[in-house]
Amino acid sequence: MAQRVTLRQLQIFEAVARLESFTAAARELHLTQPTVSMQVAKLADELGLELLEQVGRRVRLTSDGRKVMQAAADILARTEGLRELAQELKGEVRGDLRIATVTSAAYFLPHILGAFLKRYPRVEPFLSVTNRARVIELLRTGADDLIIMGRAPQELDVVAHPFLDNELVVIAPPDHPLKERGGIPLARLAEERFLMRERGSGTRMAVDSLFAEHGLSVRPTMELGSAEAIKQAVLAGLGVSVLPRQTVEREAESGHLVILDVENFPLMRQWFAVHLKQRRLSLVAQRFLDYLRHELPQPDGEARKTIKRK
Repeated sequence: MAQRVTLRQLQIFEAVARLESFTAAARELHLTQPTVSMQVAKLADELGLELLEQVGRRVRLTSDGRKVMQAAADILARTEGLRELAQELKGEVRGDLRIATVTSAAYFLPHILGAFLKRYPRVEPFLSVTNRARVIELLRTGADDLIIMGRAPQELDVVAHPFLDNELVVIAPPDHPLKERGGIPLARLAEERFLMRERGSGTRMAVDSLFAEHGLSVRPTMELGSAEAIKQAVLAGLGVSVLPRQTVEREAESGHLVILDVENFPLMRQWFAVHLKQRRLSLVAQRFLDYLRHELPQPDGEARKTIKRK
């Protein structure tokens, strides 16, 4: 059996199980769907097990399939580890770099990644931009090398490496009556029509926590799923909001948005590169992490301290 089951079959099976779709797996692996289906069927025949079942438009792992998936993931990880070991012994920085990030970090992360690739042109990057709930799920499954987020999840056993200041500011349309006022009380801000990120986002949690610390609460008039959607709503005069400074610098410089002078703001947070504690980073991922932590300019010049959860 060991001679008949191939690594390629395991790779294809892993992709189908992870993506819950033969079509999506074929797209990711640059294969035809019939080829993907045939290879998974051959693997199931060799093992004599039912590995997948159809649930609606998705395929899900059977009980036996979950056990085979664990074994396949271990075999593929060890194979990848062997390849990375060979690269390390040769001193090469090359291969895939898989990063997932929350939407707010998409305003600056591509620029950082581009500078890194100029130094290491043989690295092949894969960048996913999504919401916090999805990146936590990607972190949980270990699908990506590093997760970039503004708040490390408490419920997972992770290591969070801070690498960049995340300065949250209050933004308003340029004709807002408070734009010339200094030291705006937090209570006065709470009276404004507030546009907020969805519940669970790092920015939303930071803002809710600040208001709660001062015995205040904000009932958002709109909840939006991205920084870009919030910016457009503020530009339209629908209210004020809080976003990372990196996401609004261009609009603030051009005068399309204003940053209000509010007590307790800017709210200082940090951006983190996060991975599961037990995950062994590849040479590429470790080199990118080192680049984030030690080579990005910091306004305060202070060293960043790694945080371990649990």
